[in-house]
Amino acid sequence: MTNNNIIPTNIKLHKKSRLLEIHFSNGEALTLSCEYLRTHAKSAEIRASAFPVAGKIDVNIDKIEPQGTYALRFIFDDGYESGIFSWDTLLDLGHNYKKNWQHYLELLEQHHLTRSEKNKNNNTRRVTLLFFMDKILAFTKTQEESLVLPDKVKTVSDLLYFLRQRGKKWEKEFSEKEMQVTVNKEFSELFTILDNDDEIAFIPRNK
Repeated sequence: MTNNNIIPTNIKLHKKSRLLEIHFSNGEALTLSCEYLRTHAKSAEIRASAFPVAGKIDVNIDKIEPQGTYALRFIFDDGYESGIFSWDTLLDLGHNYKKNWQHYLELLEQHHLTRSEKNKNNNTRRVTLLFFMDKILAFTKTQEESLVLPDKVKTVSDLLYFLRQRGKKWEKEFSEKEMQVTVNKEFSELFTILDNDDEIAFIPRNK
């Protein structure tokens, strides 16, 4: 039930433990893991997916942004930035943690996924992403990123689509029309297959 009178009075991120501690005005205190928040965000791309969010056992929150006086937006260190959590949502996640978490674990098992980055067959593909140009660096915040590719990301086209799910700026700049991609220093096609240890560079097309 919505209660607009209950608001957070103190929010503390324990980065080393990857836990978010929230105290509310009614005296209630919740401690939620970053993994739980990441896997239970309710943005459009997650709702539309047929699969649960997996491989987030080590995910952390890089930044917390207030959204007016009603919610928080969490910027996760895997690049996900679309999750907005209202006070009611945070309370609901805390109150229903046991039920939600058990259901999540059952979904992972159903789809043969795991909480760790490595899949059950140990076929992990870790690649290096390189970002160029000031307008891209303005929101990637880094020139280089190490990324474990999800199983569903097989090609350059898949990777561009995956990165566009990180937020509006990513969606705009990482369209197939806007971005050129090199794999191991050679210009690639959209159907180029990605392998472990590939070096992938993103270069905006000239207008």
